[in-house]
Amino acid sequence: MRPTLSAAFITLFVSLSGCAKDYSLAPPPDSEQITVTVKVPKELEAGTMKAMYHSSICKQPALDVYGGHFELDRNQLIDIQPIRLGQTDIYEANVPMNGGGACQWRLGNVLFGVVYSEPSILGENVTYGEGGDILLIVDSDKANHDDSYITVEGDLTIKSDYYPWLSESFPKGHGKQINLAEGDSIYWVRRGAQVRQVHFEPVLHSDFLVKSEVMEDSKFSGRIKVTYPDGTVDPRGRDRPDFQKLQALRLSAERK
Repeated sequence: MRPTLSAAFITLFVSLSGCAKDYSLAPPPDSEQITVTVKVPKELEAGTMKAMYHSSICKQPALDVYGGHFELDRNQLIDIQPIRLGQTDIYEANVPMNGGGACQWRLGNVLFGVVYSEPSILGENVTYGEGGDILLIVDSDKANHDDSYITVEGDLTIKSDYYPWLSESFPKGHGKQINLAEGDSIYWVRRGAQVRQVHFEPVLHSDFLVKSEVMEDSKFSGRIKVTYPDGTVDPRGRDRPDFQKLQALRLSAERK
């Protein structure tokens, strides 16, 4: 299962209110920027971007497992709303690399992506769940150097397939969420210190809806059953649909 937002950023974020020191961001006019453009398909919308800044000048107190005191670099998370370019399906946002201010903030990573614009079109009380995000790590000093992350040089272009995934967390229709089913979760993280232009084009295959639900049968009670667009059922308790099977079903249908 994909990590939560807080885990993905791998950082500690504390309230900045009530502090005497000025921790605000103040990007200089000539700051280098990362320009992120997202081509949004029908039924989706550009999600709010999350930019994480850090400062090695401003510190925050922390405790180790033994109760000892030490200091961490201070972090600050801000929201950036992408702007639609005219009447097109392109949304864009500029993210300053230099956050400025007394703390000399520097951009560490930025999260961007797409979400369902109207989850309720797939049923009453359906809410949006997960999927459709890309995390770009730009600060090589602060990056988690996991070899499973994809490292890029220069600018970044991503075109990814997504499938609507309706999940039911509890029996009898409660807790329904619409998600964007995608490939292996390691591929949603990119690392690139030199990236300055990002183009993201998600492709939604809305005709290939996959469903998952909690089974009530006494033999499999509590396990997850996944039903694929062709009607086949996998009762083995997967926590998410088999993306490669979804790809194969779509490609087979397109060849007919």
